[in-house]
Amino acid sequence: MESSTWRRLQGVALAASCGEGVLLAVVPLLAARITSDPWAVSLATTASQLPWVLFPLLVGVLIDRVRRALLLGLALAAQALACVAMALAAHAGLLSLPVLMVIAFVLLAGQVITENTRAALVPSVVPDDALDAANARLLLIDVGVVRFLVPPLGGFLLVWSQAAVGWIAAASTVIAVLLSLRLRGVSAPAKPPGRPLREIREGLRHLVANKLLRSITVAVSFASFAWFMGFSTLALFVEHVLRLDARGYGLLLACTAVGFAAGAAIASRVIARLGHPLAMRIAVTVEVVCKLLVGVVPAHWSFVAVVLAVHMAASFVWSVGSQSSRQRFTPPELLGRVLTSHRALTWGMAPLGAVAGGFVASALGLDLVWVVAAVVQALGVALVWGAISAAGFARSVAAAGG
Repeated sequence: MESSTWRRLQGVALAASCGEGVLLAVVPLLAARITSDPWAVSLATTASQLPWVLFPLLVGVLIDRVRRALLLGLALAAQALACVAMALAAHAGLLSLPVLMVIAFVLLAGQVITENTRAALVPSVVPDDALDAANARLLLIDVGVVRFLVPPLGGFLLVWSQAAVGWIAAASTVIAVLLSLRLRGVSAPAKPPGRPLREIREGLRHLVANKLLRSITVAVSFASFAWFMGFSTLALFVEHVLRLDARGYGLLLACTAVGFAAGAAIASRVIARLGHPLAMRIAVTVEVVCKLLVGVVPAHWSFVAVVLAVHMAASFVWSVGSQSSRQRFTPPELLGRVLTSHRALTWGMAPLGAVAGGFVASALGLDLVWVVAAVVQALGVALVWGAISAAGFARSVAAAGG
């Protein structure tokens, strides 16, 4: 498993995610410095999430058409240029909200390509019996290192210098580019050119036709909308309700990473003990309750930090059950398209949620954003509660022939 190519791919993931994490963690804070209008601030988050609406289905086709190491390097290079542009704009005093939105859009467009390409490269660089361990290693890098260490660093850097955030993100991403150029033994896409729209339709058709997978996607779509309602205005919530500065915002994000890492440590054991239906039902219920608590309990940073950490732990348990369900109940020849289709549909709700969060914050206040988000997610859970039951899973097992 520890081949040189595998080590380099891990290095690419670490360096690229650090660059993305440093810059994306401060985008809402930079927007809040430019304007105090909640709706305008939410636009920065909206711009950063739009690529997950526009590109994932086509990216799935592209990954099967282009040499993957080359595609990975080109996407990383585009991200590095976006980071440099951010640094230069900060130096020149030209870091306006439109400029920030363009930079965030380019960075996330690259992320859509790099994350999916890295996932497609894993089976090419590790043996089949090491895939689980390899994916766990990449998860540890993304969650345990990037989400825990990078957001506080971004907050501290922003207090020191806006330009420094861009330069450090650029340097990290350039390292990822250089490592991607040294990937060896990576097979080229084996699938011959075909008709992309027909292939995309096949993946979408399977996702919609399977009741369990369709219901999971509906639940995640509502959850994505609800989470980004709150997250799009979190920087303002931290500043005006919790009375914290950029460093406090970074530490609060780090607490969510701690919760996510805790979820990574317990998810498989929780699901093994309770089974997928019960574990997923409990996890999604905890998510709704946590959002409600942020909105209705008198705000203190320590309480909000704990609640967000618990929320992220529950979210991780749900995500493991959701992902394993798609893998289990999808034919191998459709799996890539089904995974991309699910992500496109669910992440497609993120920018809508971000815009809604800005409107709700402007009309009702920053606290009530989280209450509305909890109600929205509860509605989504109610729609699919029966389908994610033990009987629902049993029907999918029977349909899959075992």
